[in-house]
Amino acid sequence: MEKLCPCGSLRPFDACCEPVVRGSMAAPTAQALMRSRYVAFTLADVDYLMRTWHPRYRPVRERKQIKAWAASVTWVGLQIIDVVAGTETDATGVVEFKATYLERGVPAVIHERSCFERVNGAWVYVRGEHF
Repeated sequence: MEKLCPCGSLRPFDACCEPVVRGSMAAPTAQALMRSRYVAFTLADVDYLMRTWHPRYRPVRERKQIKAWAASVTWVGLQIIDVVAGTETDATGVVEFKATYLERGVPAVIHERSCFERVNGAWVYVRGEHF
């Protein structure tokens, strides 16, 4: 049985976010990058998270803490709430989402409106507004 992608697309992992996270394919849209970054959190793949963070805002000093935290929680699901621009022809995009997880067995949610930009033709995460 094929493993479904953790991003919630209901597509097989190897045909959805896996090629993006593994670096064999670029995220074509801001939403695709958002979904792949969620998957990277579920895998505690801090290398991918750092590579897809805007160089000006990349929290390099927090690298170990991000990896430890991502690995310590159980990721439950991703819900895309809103997408503004961020298509193949845009330079910027915004994706609002809710990422649900369990931390020490306690349910929690990250509700964020994330901003993305293209840098050298590739989508990168810039920053997010939390609700």
